[in-house]
Amino acid sequence: MAHRAELIAVGTEILLGSIVNTDAQILSEKLAELGIDVLYHTVVGDNPERLRAALELARKRVDVIITTGGLGPTYDDLTKQTICETFGRKNVLHPELEQWLRDLFAARGRTMTENNLQQAYLPENCTVFHNENGTAPGCAFCEGGVHVLMLPGPPHECALMFRTGAEPYLRALSQDVIVSHTLRIYGKGESEVEMLLRERIEKMTNPTVAPYAKPDECMLRVTAKAANREAAEALLRPAVDEILSVVGKWVYGVDVDNLESVCLDALKRRGATLATAESCTGGLLAKRLTDVPGASAAFRGGVVSYTNGVKAGVLNVPQALLDEHGAVSEPAARAMAEGARAVLGADYALSVTGVAGPDADDRGNPVGLVYIALAAPDGTECRTCRFGRRTREHIRQQAANTAFDLLRRRLE
Repeated sequence: MAHRAELIAVGTEILLGSIVNTDAQILSEKLAELGIDVLYHTVVGDNPERLRAALELARKRVDVIITTGGLGPTYDDLTKQTICETFGRKNVLHPELEQWLRDLFAARGRTMTENNLQQAYLPENCTVFHNENGTAPGCAFCEGGVHVLMLPGPPHECALMFRTGAEPYLRALSQDVIVSHTLRIYGKGESEVEMLLRERIEKMTNPTVAPYAKPDECMLRVTAKAANREAAEALLRPAVDEILSVVGKWVYGVDVDNLESVCLDALKRRGATLATAESCTGGLLAKRLTDVPGASAAFRGGVVSYTNGVKAGVLNVPQALLDEHGAVSEPAARAMAEGARAVLGADYALSVTGVAGPDADDRGNPVGLVYIALAAPDGTECRTCRFGRRTREHIRQQAANTAFDLLRRRLE
């Protein structure tokens, strides 16, 4: 049986725009991996009447309701009480949760105020989800054929509780095993990829293929359902191979996290090292590399050469070259990469120099013009990019992605 879900976020702060409903994005992505169709996203304020109306509507159109938020100790945390009233469940004290809360506060050297005890109350005969990142437990129960799951609002709490509690609960609803593989693509947009694969996607029923747009890249999730993992993988292999035969030149990895992790893995396999020299990206390449655990095995370091003085004084870019061509130029980018490779003693070096905006530079170079160079043992190459008049952050991220893609392709 295919399950259909509705996500109900509880919190007036979301409606006011004070915070973003990050939970919806996290949960929708995870539910898709489980083969559960999310049909609706609903947001209601901290108002029991409106929440009750949303729940009544949801129970008529889906068989899985997941709420986020409203499980805390304050007066406006009314999710549990309202759900219990709507579904005819008693909201009862769970003694083991009370003891867990008291022990938790004692371990932190804090006195537990009595309003915190509210968090130990959950629906009678529910499955408890423990909160490893906070104090508000979650839970799940089934009433009238509808599964109701309650998760906390803070994204770091919600994501972990889903993985440790909600996901096993939802997997147990089906005897089938659902397996997915994600193909990450850079260099082709979602619409272009969809056009190339449309006929194949339309013909597929099991496995299925779903495209997803991500900032500056796109993903294809290929999902199969079978009696066991081995059978699901047997269905997935030919489907993934077929997709790769069409868009493989733009696929930078299957079941990988991002471009920088792919580059670091490739460098480690070669026993090679990387350095960076950055101007308009201001250290973004280095930041993204060092966000990856174990990056020190391949990344030697970087230079943020935001001024010509640093380009010349640290990276040994000839002043005459800067005077003639300017900092935003192919010769400057090449010299920066070669300088970083030499100064930091790396096998490879990436450099970025360009105009992130909001205005053109003093030589008239337009916003979005970026030069990206890669110095390698077998020579230096440079790519000229014109990202257009976008935000500074978008141009910087696009430049970093392009730099990593340039390195990835060279390493391959």
